[in-house]
Amino acid sequence: MTDNKLLAFSIIQFLNDQLRSGDLSSSAQESLEVAAQCLETAFEVSKDDQSLAVPMSLPEIFASATEKFPAQSHANNNATPNSVSEEQRAEAERLKTDGNDQMKVENFGAAVEFYSKAIALNPQNAVYYCNRAAAYSKLGNYAGAVQDCEQAINIEPNYSKAYGRMGLALTSLNKHTEAVGFYKKALELDPDNDTYKANLKIAEEKMETASPSPGLGGVDLAGLLSNPALMNMASSMMNNPQVLQMMSGMMSGAYGGTGGAGAGAGAANTSASSSAPGPGDLSGLIQAGQQFAQQMQQQNPELIEQLRSQMRNRAPSTGNEDQQ
Repeated sequence: MTDNKLLAFSIIQFLNDQLRSGDLSSSAQESLEVAAQCLETAFEVSKDDQSLAVPMSLPEIFASATEKFPAQSHANNNATPNSVSEEQRAEAERLKTDGNDQMKVENFGAAVEFYSKAIALNPQNAVYYCNRAAAYSKLGNYAGAVQDCEQAINIEPNYSKAYGRMGLALTSLNKHTEAVGFYKKALELDPDNDTYKANLKIAEEKMETASPSPGLGGVDLAGLLSNPALMNMASSMMNNPQVLQMMSGMMSGAYGGTGGAGAGAGAANTSASSSAPGPGDLSGLIQAGQQFAQQMQQQNPELIEQLRSQMRNRAPSTGNEDQQ
């Protein structure tokens, strides 16, 4: 494990050196920061632990090793479309089709595997990277989607779908200003695409909004009510005596129930100010609401976080785009 820690430390040093170089895009910088943090956690090392430092940096070690076989070390880097055989092209296309089939049945992990195999056979095909970006986005790996879209654009600078999917990934990362630029480029290349127009509008709205607006905003209520996890949690909580007691307290506090049923007919003749809950009633209502929220948080914290995320963000549309 000691050797693994030394190697991990060297890789972390290399990643930090790249971050300090200032030659990377903001999305690439974020990806490297996450990678370095993951390595530190996985191998239980710290970037400040100089006891793990080795005499040579990782690039120096690599250069020293590749001097022994320069031909092989640069073979893949110098790959050109002509270096891919017809058999490899055909197999890559077959793998891409398999990936597309997996996307249709929403088996996104398998789709990523097929696209990755296609890329290994023909790394100069922009479609494979763009399709894998779509699969990554479905899996929530937006940083991976950004990287694949960048690669697709490098290979084919006029590939509108790569710009559109880059916009989707950046929007999901809350990088709305950058997303706007990519949506505009996508529309420049494909001006009649309604999905790009709609997503550009959403990104511009997000960019211009300084703080979340009150109310439900863009929350998909139908989606929430059809969420099985939410419905199961609600059903379970409604059968919980403690929850029912809290709900009863909330209702009685909300309607000024301290007067009891005997208030009856006299209540109709009282003024609005006397029937409104007093400070004590409002405090009890707030406390009951807080207890109810805590109960929900304890029962299913993942679902609560998902609901919070939906409250914060109105997701852009992937439209009716098919994989190529």
